[in-house]
Amino acid sequence: MSVSDTAPATRFARRLLRRLGRPARGSAVAWVPLAAVVCGLFTGALASRAAWETSRPQPDRAEAAAILTNVFPGHDLGEIDTPPALFVVYGHALRLSTVKTLVLGDGGEYQESATGAGALGAPPVPAEQIVTVARERLTSTGWRVYDPQVSDRVSCADKRCATPQAVTDTALTARRGDTILNASISSQTAVDASYLSVELHRAPPPLVVPAGVLGTVLGAVAGWLVFGWVSRRTEGRRSRGTVNGLMGVATVLWWLPLPLSVPSLLSHHLGEPHPAWHPYWEWLGQPTASLFFLVGAVCVLLALGLAASTRRNTTSEATAD
Repeated sequence: MSVSDTAPATRFARRLLRRLGRPARGSAVAWVPLAAVVCGLFTGALASRAAWETSRPQPDRAEAAAILTNVFPGHDLGEIDTPPALFVVYGHALRLSTVKTLVLGDGGEYQESATGAGALGAPPVPAEQIVTVARERLTSTGWRVYDPQVSDRVSCADKRCATPQAVTDTALTARRGDTILNASISSQTAVDASYLSVELHRAPPPLVVPAGVLGTVLGAVAGWLVFGWVSRRTEGRRSRGTVNGLMGVATVLWWLPLPLSVPSLLSHHLGEPHPAWHPYWEWLGQPTASLFFLVGAVCVLLALGLAASTRRNTTSEATAD
């Protein structure tokens, strides 16, 4: 191939890289990298959520009954409740009618479901004995048992609290394979309260981590290319100020939940046993702050529309080539 044959291809590659790569001058130098990184984080969270679909279903009644009968012998846990989906909102599967709940402040209720059961009334034996027996049986059947978390509180038998009662609550956590057990054992003696409640749920499937990492990298690269193109497309045009403003607002809205959610979740993880980390999207403040995300997404779409509708300055592009 001659030099003259490669010249058009070289010019095309240079033009493509210039349009899709580095941002233009000015404020774009700040918002393009920030927008690209947070775009990668959101894409990674979406990819990890998709990978969650490879998880086994939550334990059914037969599996849960076998575990609970062995770990808590002699306790009437009543009917075992099984969830309708892998992730739920207030115990219900996600559907159109729950979107309003997610967007308007209750997004934190979107969480992994669990198979649960409980026992009411006063414990038939001391709560400490229930914990000891459960730990021994869990360990002997291959579960990894974490240190129990003990807390004290005061319970009242009536509204006036004439006879306050000291109550000890013990949280017991264990994991075997991809199944996690969370139990709460209480020393309370009220007839209508629960002294034992147990939940069983699945740990994140193996694909969640690689899917999240790959999605983050690809999303950040795609964001860098697209947002860099937007900044250069509008450089020197009247729409530049509007586009920069829209992208700046979107970047702030997308980043805003992170300084609040990350320290809170990190403190939560360090403060008590966690056989599995909280889902990726919760570290981004989602879907609790989904309204911020949606408003930011609208700003990005408007900016993309303005950039796409802006006529290119072919003279300056030809000069740059």
